[in-house]
Amino acid sequence: MPYTIKDMSRMTGLPASTLRYYDKQGLLPSLKRDPNNTRIFTDEDYAHLKLIDCLKRSGLSIKDIKNFIDMSGRGDEALSDRLEIFHRRRDSLREELKNLQGVLDVIEYKCWYYETACNEGTEQRVRSMNLSEIPEQFRAARKYLQGLNA
Repeated sequence: MPYTIKDMSRMTGLPASTLRYYDKQGLLPSLKRDPNNTRIFTDEDYAHLKLIDCLKRSGLSIKDIKNFIDMSGRGDEALSDRLEIFHRRRDSLREELKNLQGVLDVIEYKCWYYETACNEGTEQRVRSMNLSEIPEQFRAARKYLQGLNA
């Protein structure tokens, strides 16, 4: 089914200016145009844009995404190169998630800390708790904040 740039913008949540930019950067090599040179998007373009958005949000630059698209255009000869891109992105995202989990653990601990302090009307009791008095799910964060090995 054909879609206008306005349709595709609404469907993907990407501004029309971004869609035009992606086209100019060569990220939409299959994009067709009508006799008036108006971009005509298809369901295939939609899927392609969703992949571009995913790659961009994963941390790939426009240049790296263009490189991936060029590899895709080479077909089966570039399969292993494309797989390597996804392996690197996956490994990088796993590391990022691990780091973010550590940050979330500290934030969760501090939520518990201040909720407990608010309930007691003072920080004194919470601040003086031994590690064994702190709920187990917050101990690693407390150790981290105190500079101890978790």
